Amino acid sequence: MKSIGDHIKQSRLALGLSQADAAKKLNISTPAFCKIETGQTDLNISRLLQISKTFKVSVTELITGQSATSDSSEDLIALKKELIEKEEEINKLRKKVIDLYDKLGI
Repeated sequence: MKSIGDHIKQSRLALGLSQADAAKKLNISTPAFCKIETGQTDLNISRLLQISKTFKVSVTELITGQSATSDSSEDLIALKKELIEKEEEINKLRKKVIDLYDKLGI
């Protein structure tokens, strides 16, 4: 499985940038950028967002290596539907608990 650093490298190469060029655009040193690509340093959210904007790719693409596609949209729709079903189930269980409390006179 590829790491975020590998995905960042792929995005950099797709733009035809050297590590030095990318580092300059990000206002960091070349060794610091090299550490990002090789996974020797952890990324914070702000740096990930900066790389995403600079390389003109989504954060999702940097994390997963896959661009947002219709498959992602279909997955999202399925997850939303499942969430709604689970919420309905929770509400039914809450109602049962309330009814049981009422029967017990609590």
